[in-house]
Amino acid sequence: MEYHKTKDSLHIKELLGHKSIDNTLIYIHLDKALYGSSNNQEFHVRVTHNLEEACEFVKAGFEYVCEMDNSKIFRKHK
Repeated sequence: MEYHKTKDSLHIKELLGHKSIDNTLIYIHLDKALYGSSNNQEFHVRVTHNLEEACEFVKAGFEYVCEMDNSKIFRKHK
């Protein structure tokens, strides 16, 4: 979320305590997956940890984005 606000990859690297920018790029990639390359797209974002919640999000019109830390991330245009 901080990268989405600042677009400053070095700030994020320091904030997260990464030794390598390669680790930080994983999070920057996640930002692009969630928000796209255009800054004018806005989404509702939800995270789920189980199948029941995931099914409810899909029923509500959310689309699957990716999985991270055993959580699934979904988004839907505002």
